[in-house]
Amino acid sequence: MDEHVIVMRLGVATLLGAVMGLERELRGQAAGLRTHILVSLGACLFTLSSVLVESSLEGSPPNGSRADISRIASQVVVGIGFLGAGAIIRDRGQVRGLTTAANLWLAASVGLTTGLGFPWAAVTAVSIALLAIAGLRPVERAIHRHRVRRGFHVDAGGPVSRNGDEPGD
Repeated sequence: MDEHVIVMRLGVATLLGAVMGLERELRGQAAGLRTHILVSLGACLFTLSSVLVESSLEGSPPNGSRADISRIASQVVVGIGFLGAGAIIRDRGQVRGLTTAANLWLAASVGLTTGLGFPWAAVTAVSIALLAIAGLRPVERAIHRHRVRRGFHVDAGGPVSRNGDEPGD
């Protein structure tokens, strides 16, 4: 893999992380543009590092040396769980930050996918994610209005009617 390919993959991961982060930034979320760029870029760089190590050991690796791309990828997934947990907040019985945590998780996978050399898969994933995050917002609002009209609200334990009974009871 030459330097041009490495730079292109890092650039694509940065751009796609920025696209995802911009949506969160516009919504006023703490993990916005810069965080998503860093997550996607970092995941891509870890992936590229593992790919480069594996390719450098292909010829005649020193005794006891081995490279396993999947080990680095799995550690990125574990590490992103830490960031995602930090994005989730419980505030007055409401859980906030789940979408941002999921978006960060996806940003890491976008970086991994781009680092492995599948930028179109990453572009497709970001496109679908943006449709889900931004495009489904009106559907969520409509569902919320419907629930309010029917007298249901959501607490930490799930949907509850006005009188405290589970819906349908």
